[in-house]
Amino acid sequence: MKDYHINIFYSEDDEGYIADIPDLKHCSAFGETPVEALNELALAKQAWLEAAQAEGKPIPHPTYRPIIYQLQSV
Repeated sequence: MKDYHINIFYSEDDEGYIADIPDLKHCSAFGETPVEALNELALAKQAWLEAAQAEGKPIPHPTYRPIIYQLQSV
């Protein structure tokens, strides 16, 4: 199974990096560096999945794929 796609970008408003997982609604994290944001996102992802499981909510399969993935398979 493929894992979830992760976006990492610099936010001028927050003066730091934001990492998010588009398939997991509201699953995001902040860091002063891209690596820190990614590490924080790993914790957020685990907490998101555990909370969804505890509440009996469905866990979405990884489906989000930016256009670059689509071009790769052509």
